[in-house]
Amino acid sequence: MTDVSRIEPREKAEILAQALPYIRRFHGKTMVIKYGGNAMTDPELQADFAEDVVLLKLVGMNPVVVHGGGPQIEQALNKLGKKGTFIQGMRVTDAETMEVVEWVLAGEVQQDIVGLINQAGGKAVGLTGRDGGLIRARKLKMVDAKDPTKEHDVGQVGDIVSIDPSVVKALQDDQFIPVISPIGFGESNESYNINADVVASKLAEVLRAEKLMLLTNTPGVLDKQGKLLTDLSAREIDELFADGTISGGMLPKISGALDAAKAGVNAVHIIDGRVPHAMLLEILTDQAYGTMIRSH
Repeated sequence: MTDVSRIEPREKAEILAQALPYIRRFHGKTMVIKYGGNAMTDPELQADFAEDVVLLKLVGMNPVVVHGGGPQIEQALNKLGKKGTFIQGMRVTDAETMEVVEWVLAGEVQQDIVGLINQAGGKAVGLTGRDGGLIRARKLKMVDAKDPTKEHDVGQVGDIVSIDPSVVKALQDDQFIPVISPIGFGESNESYNINADVVASKLAEVLRAEKLMLLTNTPGVLDKQGKLLTDLSAREIDELFADGTISGGMLPKISGALDAAKAGVNAVHIIDGRVPHAMLLEILTDQAYGTMIRSH
């Protein structure tokens, strides 16, 4: 814990008062939060995250959490003696792997987050894409990066067909905090594992969210010199793609974020999940704790 007892009462009041314009501006607005990476595995950061989510809810915002769980899936597969295979950064998901993915994400990880939020004084409810017909999906067609005529079969990895947000809206209106596992279902009720960044981005679009927050293991988007770029427009992002500044694991994150920004989500924030309370600092202060992508 950070020791705040040394801060003068007047200064504390000042700090709280500074949050007021932001609380006023975002009151009643939806914030979609993608939760993953270190923030999800370090117990202190987990507690900070849960407190932040509850605080946002209590000051009148509507947080919706979408979580990942790559490391946890990896551990579970290792215990079963299964080796994860990846093609172009996507986990190949056969039927057995899909079962593991479901019980790790929708069972263990989701329920941990629900418990943490409830412990911090919120009322969280866990959902998967099946609940209320939330996420309809189909098999992802993966085209080879080098040869566009070739397709890879990555198994039960899904592409979103549509999102029906009515169950999320109903929960929000009733003071609940939805916690969503990125699992969709297909026409024959089969399950699909979907990239959590993609689910969060699409959900932010459909809910017409004010903000999409992506918690990551990096400070944000860095330029070629390693300096943090705090404020970017959609056009500037396109330029960073073109000159190769944004590459690797950041690609799917940012392209989802960019789609959301272009589809009317006012601001997308890529924040460092390793900073305690990074989310509150990003939403309720002038300080930038990551990269903000503006829609215009």
